[in-house]
Amino acid sequence: MDTHRWWRDAVIYQVYVRSFLDSTGDGIGDLAGVRAGLPYLKKLGVDGIWLSPFYPSPQHDHGYDVSDYCDVDPLFGDLAEFDLLMAAARRLGIKVLLDIVPNHCSSEHPWFREALASPPGSPARARFHFVDGRGPDGSEPPNNWHAMFGGPAWTRITEADGRPGQWYLHMFTPEQPDWNWRNPEIPAEFDRVLRFWLDRGVDGFRIDVAAGLFKHPELPDSPDPEADARTRDSVNPLAWNQPEVHDVWRHWRSVCEEYTARDGRERLLVGEVSVPTAREHAQYVRPDELHQAFFFDLLSAPWDPDAFRKVISEAMQDIAGTGSTVTWVLNNHDQVRTVTRYGEPTPQGSGLGAARARAAALLMLALPGAAYIYQGEELGLPEVVDLPDDVLTDPIFRRTGSRARIRDGCRVPLPWSGQASPFGFTSGAEGARPWLPQPSYFAEYATDRALADTRSFWHLYRDGLQLRSSLPQLGEGTLRWLDTPPGVLAFLRGDDLVCAVNFGTAPTPAPVSGTPLLASGPCPPGVLPGSTAAWWISDGTDL
Repeated sequence: MDTHRWWRDAVIYQVYVRSFLDSTGDGIGDLAGVRAGLPYLKKLGVDGIWLSPFYPSPQHDHGYDVSDYCDVDPLFGDLAEFDLLMAAARRLGIKVLLDIVPNHCSSEHPWFREALASPPGSPARARFHFVDGRGPDGSEPPNNWHAMFGGPAWTRITEADGRPGQWYLHMFTPEQPDWNWRNPEIPAEFDRVLRFWLDRGVDGFRIDVAAGLFKHPELPDSPDPEADARTRDSVNPLAWNQPEVHDVWRHWRSVCEEYTARDGRERLLVGEVSVPTAREHAQYVRPDELHQAFFFDLLSAPWDPDAFRKVISEAMQDIAGTGSTVTWVLNNHDQVRTVTRYGEPTPQGSGLGAARARAAALLMLALPGAAYIYQGEELGLPEVVDLPDDVLTDPIFRRTGSRARIRDGCRVPLPWSGQASPFGFTSGAEGARPWLPQPSYFAEYATDRALADTRSFWHLYRDGLQLRSSLPQLGEGTLRWLDTPPGVLAFLRGDDLVCAVNFGTAPTPAPVSGTPLLASGPCPPGVLPGSTAAWWISDGTDL
């Protein structure tokens, strides 16, 4: 019986499947590639993996437009391969989380196709948000909402008789119609989906757009219609964070606990929750709702000790106060890579950005709770900022024509070995092309080189994970802030383990007293240079 609540302090590695490892030579990563990479992840020391969507999909948003929630897209393999992956992960003691997308589906989903072929007012259309347009001829959208990926949140269809018809809601792209969760068929269908994958042995789900699902029942105009598109976040209070969504998570939690009661293995629900405050975030992780929800405020905090202390303190007070643990993240498949975000957006990143990213990683791994690592962060990969327009696939670029905040640059396939593309990513013939081009400088970040260099990002992460699993002071628990010089942040875990970060603004180096355990960069005896983090067992003089 697995009675340990493993998720409370777990470190989970996000696998963006199409960019992890290609086993078939088509230039797209797949489930067999993930299975082949499991020993690498075991060596790194993570507790589990989160797989990006691999379901059948036309790939308008790289799998977040799902046409069948209970199968595998041939691009990535099949259910038999998925079962092999699950068995291999189980042998290695690696948990497996699936990415589930309950807010919207693909415009090619059978139920949406049925809705298009059915008349207004039909049960098929009631599964979605089909509404008559405004104006005398219905030619204006039903309200003024904007989609997060640009443009209006409504598309008008042509009815079966050829006349202009109703409009349907899509808070992302027209290829991703939003489900109507007020229709009882939708929660019943997702109950079936959850049980399908739980019966195949998965350890839980990462829930896409977990603050979405319900819209204001009257679909009124927004006071700030461009807010979602402007911020690229779910901030329209009429389209997100409706109170009814909490009933969904209570039911999903009960389903997970039903399976846990059978065999003692805890199943995890971790939500992508974008809400304005930590206090609202905490409502999603109450004891009968989601186990955890990603805390994005650390990711978005500027490189500043006061900003970091503020968001960490708020999370510990509001989220940990619910009985859950904070789920820390520094990056994911939707964000600029950490090395680039903390430095200058040059093609190969900057030394300053790399130093800060190393320090931030050590800080995150020392915080109480769980942590998620996006693939490639353990290699120190920079954002690829100079992809040509003709290879970009992000629907944000297609919808807006702007390169601002597009996500292709963090999704370039991983480099595994060698001096030239495809760097071992694909098993195809020489010259096989990954689905996004890898820059030549990726040779510096290849996995084989990282493993051989004890000064690399990879060894920092591996050593940090090993210490985290072996030291009782780390993982779940509390922290106590320590008095520090300006520009330095330090806290105590347990009775004697100190983590400190010099943000590079301290007028003098911060003293380090005690037994050093790990540092993100070279540390002369007794000092902590700028843009460096360190762990040490205090001799008591720091406390």
